[in-house]
Amino acid sequence: MRYVQNFIPIHDHLFLSALVALIPIAFFFWALAIKRMAAMKASLITLIISLFISVIVYKMPVAFPVMSATQGAVYGIIPIGWIIVTSVFLYKLTVKTGQFEIIRNSVVSITEDRRLQALLIAFSFGAFLEGAAGFGAPVAISAALLVGLGFNPLYAAGICLLANTAPVAFGAIGSPIIAMAGPTGVSALEISKMVGRQLPFISAFIPLYLIIIMAGFKKALQVLPALLVSGFSFAITQYFTSNFMGPELPDVLSALVSLVVLAVFLKFWKPKSIFRFAHEEAAATLSVSEPSKAISPHTRWEIVRAWSPFIILTVFITIWGIPQIKNALTGHYTGTNALLKAVNYVGSVLTFNPNVPFINNHIMNGNGQGIAAAYKLEILGSAGTAIFIAAIITKYIVKISWKDWVLVLGETLKELTFPVLTIIFVVAFAYVMNASGMITTLALALAKTGSFFPFFSPILGWLGVFITGSDTSSNVLFGALQQVSAQSVGMNPILALAANSSGGVTGKMISPQSIAVACAATGLIGKESELFRFTVKHSLFLLLLICIITFIQSFFLTWMVP
Repeated sequence: MRYVQNFIPIHDHLFLSALVALIPIAFFFWALAIKRMAAMKASLITLIISLFISVIVYKMPVAFPVMSATQGAVYGIIPIGWIIVTSVFLYKLTVKTGQFEIIRNSVVSITEDRRLQALLIAFSFGAFLEGAAGFGAPVAISAALLVGLGFNPLYAAGICLLANTAPVAFGAIGSPIIAMAGPTGVSALEISKMVGRQLPFISAFIPLYLIIIMAGFKKALQVLPALLVSGFSFAITQYFTSNFMGPELPDVLSALVSLVVLAVFLKFWKPKSIFRFAHEEAAATLSVSEPSKAISPHTRWEIVRAWSPFIILTVFITIWGIPQIKNALTGHYTGTNALLKAVNYVGSVLTFNPNVPFINNHIMNGNGQGIAAAYKLEILGSAGTAIFIAAIITKYIVKISWKDWVLVLGETLKELTFPVLTIIFVVAFAYVMNASGMITTLALALAKTGSFFPFFSPILGWLGVFITGSDTSSNVLFGALQQVSAQSVGMNPILALAANSSGGVTGKMISPQSIAVACAATGLIGKESELFRFTVKHSLFLLLLICIITFIQSFFLTWMVP
């Protein structure tokens, strides 16, 4: 039995077909933003709706969308769910052993100002984790850190999702751009150059935008020097690395430069008043002429020891992201290094890619080619395993008993049951929409916008990331379509490919996967709709900026396109 994808299933009427394909997405928006339905319930109903549409409208045999859903569900468990569980587990270990109190004091010793703490952790440290790992780890870890520092959980989650906009296109050692190069045949470096001529404008703006959301425009101006240092050091480094080094290192290097430069700057500059949230016992502002409380009561060794779980996590995640090592961890290493060959053997044993029954090579794309479908279970190669190893090492550093270590793990698993189920349902419905052709139907409708396509091009990337939760997946999904559509309307194809990736980063903050991750990390389980309502307006605003930038570059600043 075979299924040939039909992207215009309703009487050859593209826009009517697109309206039907939009129903699952529209329902999900309505359920979270208006009905304020629990995310798990909303995602389950959305999955059911997508199954019905795929069978009734797109004429898929029932077994096909069901098996596609199981493929998505497995991916929701590993790597995504595994990363969330291990990230929250590591954080809880530091809280359980009292180490997080030392971490909190060490951050306060740099600055007591909540605005500046958000820049250091949500923007710079979060970007570093995105560059090294991606897949939800940056938001989970940085949001948990902010909550531990005393941030309101909703603000912590929302701020981290917004801050994650800047690095997503170059996340996981450049995976989104490298993945796009394959199906389009365009050099990854050329795509990287163009993305690096769009995103730095957004990256320089994000710190100011974050603080305006946190504290208002006037209080943002009070820390404008720090905002300029943080945003421009990141953006300038992002431009140079993406244009002259390729897509692998822009995030890692930009984040490190931003983090170090801002920390050093704060040694010589302080805001005139300290900003704290209204719910905190301390006054909202404190004159710098009053006695400072920013001196850490802990020794340097105690601070290093408290931070060591996250330092170890960073080291392991970075190692896991190195392409040669990642290949070995998943059993795909072909080199001659003896150590990596040994790792490759273990990785091959712990990597399982069984074909998905019924649908592997039985769903035919528009070119009549069978689409491979396999369950992706890369246990050793998952970033979650790197974090879990860090948690094992942390056990010895913080000197917690194995009994308590296991109890904390059990508490974490219990707390995250519903968030992980939410992610399973969300990824499942994304896979159903992709397998049936619904996503391509929507993309084809947008591609029919003619001379306005340069403006709408980023929306394809935004839509892809919203549905799949991944800029990498969105680039693979829509890269070829962007290329062909751009050529048909006289737009430079490289600009269209970059627009897909740049537009996609603005969809990350409202992706149901990202929302579930952020809520799980900050204790907002069951309040996903509130977080979605918080981020959706900012997502649309930043998307509009990318659309405008792309349109201007296409018609007026054509010299910016490599």
